[in-house]
Amino acid sequence: MKLKPSFLVFCMLSVFFNLNAQFVKTHGQLSVQGTQLVDKNNNPVVLRGLSFGWHSMWPRFYNEKAVSWLKKDFSCNVVRAAMGIELGEFSYQKDPQFSKEKIEAVIEGAIKSDIYVIIDWHSHNVNLKEAKAFFAEMSKKYSKYPNIIYEVFNEPDYETWWEVKSYAEEVIKEIRANDPNNIILVGCPHWDQDIDLPASDPIVDYNNIMYTMHFYAATHGKELRDRTDAAIKSGLPVFISESAGMEASGDGPLNSKAWEEYIEWMEARKLSWITWSVSDKDETCSILKKSAKSDGKWKDEDLKESGIKVREYLRKYNRQ
Repeated sequence: MKLKPSFLVFCMLSVFFNLNAQFVKTHGQLSVQGTQLVDKNNNPVVLRGLSFGWHSMWPRFYNEKAVSWLKKDFSCNVVRAAMGIELGEFSYQKDPQFSKEKIEAVIEGAIKSDIYVIIDWHSHNVNLKEAKAFFAEMSKKYSKYPNIIYEVFNEPDYETWWEVKSYAEEVIKEIRANDPNNIILVGCPHWDQDIDLPASDPIVDYNNIMYTMHFYAATHGKELRDRTDAAIKSGLPVFISESAGMEASGDGPLNSKAWEEYIEWMEARKLSWITWSVSDKDETCSILKKSAKSDGKWKDEDLKESGIKVREYLRKYNRQ
């Protein structure tokens, strides 16, 4: 019996989507070996996906259907729920219950879609008391799920590494009391640029810790990549929890060449990466236009240039 080419294509796509639908089931509990993120079988794994914008300013996208669409249409194997701590009408400090409901909608959506999810404490400042209480609650509730990744400090700005490290160790202690295994991400000073600082003085009392570097390709060039390479060479596990192809302001023209250089650099090193952001602000880095529905099902005309491009990258690399 000779199979028609269209049937063969259908079979190949069916196999891919079945595997993609079982991503966490396939890879399971993540851990860190040396500098590499690995799965339950100790094989290297690369997470690639999108970060939602600040929940406190774009809460309408924080729902299970939007998560499902990001998996189905963008091929995300991870999403990041960015809980705004101070900024916005619905910030965590102003309305913690609303904030947790929005973050948990994304968490539950990721669990149902069988992808990983980053619980991101999206702040530039030290809020130790509030962070300890929040992560104690989240880790107690979700510790049984291998989907969960905790990001305890989004982008320290003017704090020293000693201040960030001391803060992180206190928050990590709360998480590890409930969740001994899931990955924890720690930021570094200067908006996650000074990755050399934790490289010279890492957290040593806990396992499965990674350190975040953020880049915006039109602003941050080879010097940041070289600094990150040196940190990795020294033994620091690095996770790119926020990135994009325009200027660090989130605006300005997309620099596709510089972004491509970063993508190729990350892929060569098996670094996990997240792109910013699922929101509809009038800026280059917000991937959606105002026409985009809250629950996904976005058409090409609902996507900005950055949205089209990141979808292209995610489809390419998450289907290999």
